[in-house]
Amino acid sequence: MVHDNHGLKRSLQPRHIRLMALGSTIGVGLFLGSATAIQLAGPSIILGYVLAGLVAFIVLRALGEMAVHEPVSGSFSHYATRYIGPLAGYLVGWGYWTYWIVVGLAEITAVGVYMTLWFPDVPQWIWALSSILAMGGINFVAVKVFGEFEFWFSLIKVVAIVSMIAMGCGMIFFGIGNGGEPIGMSNLWVHGGIFPNGLEGFLLSLQMVLFAYVGIEMIGLSAGEAKDPSRTIPMAIDSLAWRILIFYVGALFVILAIFPWHQVGQNGSPFVAMFESMGLREAARIINFVVITAALSSCNAGIFSGGRLLLGLSKSGNAPEALSELSASGVPVKAIAMTILLPTIGVVLNYFVPEKAFQWITAAVTLIGLLVWIAILYTQICFRKSLSQERSDALPYRAILWPYGSWFAILFVVFVIGLMAYSEATRMAFYVGPPILIALTVLYFVFGLHKKERSKA
Repeated sequence: MVHDNHGLKRSLQPRHIRLMALGSTIGVGLFLGSATAIQLAGPSIILGYVLAGLVAFIVLRALGEMAVHEPVSGSFSHYATRYIGPLAGYLVGWGYWTYWIVVGLAEITAVGVYMTLWFPDVPQWIWALSSILAMGGINFVAVKVFGEFEFWFSLIKVVAIVSMIAMGCGMIFFGIGNGGEPIGMSNLWVHGGIFPNGLEGFLLSLQMVLFAYVGIEMIGLSAGEAKDPSRTIPMAIDSLAWRILIFYVGALFVILAIFPWHQVGQNGSPFVAMFESMGLREAARIINFVVITAALSSCNAGIFSGGRLLLGLSKSGNAPEALSELSASGVPVKAIAMTILLPTIGVVLNYFVPEKAFQWITAAVTLIGLLVWIAILYTQICFRKSLSQERSDALPYRAILWPYGSWFAILFVVFVIGLMAYSEATRMAFYVGPPILIALTVLYFVFGLHKKERSKA
């Protein structure tokens, strides 16, 4: 087992890793984006989240297998370089860094949008700029400070969802808040059945559902700074299965049992409607606070991930060597500074086109994230092929359903990418994602990175 973490300090406690895993699973997509997916699929959206959750779990176990064997900073970029080739590692690293830059743009834009609900007279771009500066400041201090903030950010989301599920179950099964008359579960099938929009509606919803899980792979980037990664990383990954059932499937079950599916999202977030139906007058303000917290959490995680990716890329010779510089507290300061710099472009977008910024930015995210998933799965397949049968059997933590699970997940993700190309609503991602990868490939050869020795990886 290799433990080269490029000089980073192993300060992330087990509770930090657990909540980071949870926080990366629960994002703005659940609180806001779920309504759009429900309108496409109806109650069958629950099945979609279960299926996509299974694929996400396979991806994480494949990544976890490599991360426990070799817990290094740079994670899947390092593994792709080693087990596929230098160009693959370069594209995965810079592609995923670009992904988090785009996520950062999207999240600071979301903060700007929802802060204007409280402070309508303050320009949206001010909140966007304040968000990126605040989260950047947290990441500059020490990884333990980042872990603490991410812990509490995630805890706020967990409390909100658990409260909603508990109150909703009370209304469904015991009639609490409904005059003592249980609502029951008939709304799941009486309004056109479980598949009210047919198989096409269900399939088109999968792209939105799978996007909700993109980001969980950042757990692998924490391996280089986790205390006892051989224990904490598997613990975080293995608990994902029940988290998916409780937080995604549980929340959607409660919403769809209480409200007819075609009414969900007509008046904003389904979470707001849930709390308001239970007599909570401040529901909109509470969910607004939770959504802002979720966006800040994602931005915080993006800066952390981007900094560690650039550190790994610099160590492998695929980025300027200066980006590998660490502070006294073990923080890759220049890599983080570069990661913070580009999302400020989002502040410019928020200034000139505030109403379109979020739409433009999020269109680019899903495709890049899904391509990274494919890269992780294929890298794990190559990793296994590099091992003898004896070493493969001795792996302390292993991918599930090997090798069928990895190939199934790859085919599923490719299928969802095909659905994105088919749907007019998400086709814009192909006008952004492929050009980014082409530009990165051109730069790879222009700067002569293809001439570097493989041993640098």
